[in-house]
Amino acid sequence: MKTIDPKSISTAAFHAYMLAAVAPRPIALASTINRAGEVNLSPFSFFNAFSSNPPTLIFSPARRVRDNTTKHTLDNVLEQPEVVIHVVTEDIVHQVSLSSTEYGRGVNEFVKAGFTQVPSALVKPPRVAEAAVAFECKVTQVIPLGQSGGAGNLILCEVLLIHVREDILDTNGKIDPLKINLVGRMGADFYSRAFGEALFEVEKPITRLGIGIDALPAHIRQSRILTGNELAQLANVEVLPTLTDLEDVLLSADNSLVGEHLAAHYIADKQLRAAWKVLLSLPQD
Repeated sequence: MKTIDPKSISTAAFHAYMLAAVAPRPIALASTINRAGEVNLSPFSFFNAFSSNPPTLIFSPARRVRDNTTKHTLDNVLEQPEVVIHVVTEDIVHQVSLSSTEYGRGVNEFVKAGFTQVPSALVKPPRVAEAAVAFECKVTQVIPLGQSGGAGNLILCEVLLIHVREDILDTNGKIDPLKINLVGRMGADFYSRAFGEALFEVEKPITRLGIGIDALPAHIRQSRILTGNELAQLANVEVLPTLTDLEDVLLSADNSLVGEHLAAHYIADKQLRAAWKVLLSLPQD
């Protein structure tokens, strides 16, 4: 392992390591307005949701590393403590990137990035019409994390209203992750797609008390073939099964894999009972 002390390298160099590792990050496209009525629109990937009651989003405009200046978004919310936070989807990602250009104060990034500016219902900053989801928020607190270049400023935002484009909803009226097509920020110039083949499901263990990897039979737990992820899926059962419990499970006769390799195949295919049957049928040392 390469070990890095943040104090031993430049802020810019550490910034690159941190953002390449803490990724993908959701992106807040933040619309703000100052007392003079000048609108600003800018993206921030130091962003996430932190509470649902009260509904709270937090994003952080960091002080510029090169000259320690603050961003217009921060200046605006200190003057007018309101913001509209939009999520970023693939269909607008290049426009969002363009809006991050450091235009001068008073330049409207809605215009520069080609977005449609529409009035908000409860706050003064306008909304981006093209955004899939927009949160109208009041700023409840701004917490500076330092006064040097690179220091963040946590902007705590209480959600007053949420606007959701209807074409991203499923038949139950909930946001469909297969329709919203979100993107995330990686390090350097890289982004990630949060849809298509990039999506996968991990069953949450909140409805059962899994036995845990430590409770697996030794010949399974000490396998040199099965990975930690595969063992964790097996260990998410409430009771260790027996071959009698698995009598109704039919194993494929057309598979060239055997033993633990076959079990791994069944785990990848979400056929956990078949994987258990294979593993419990193996001879034990």
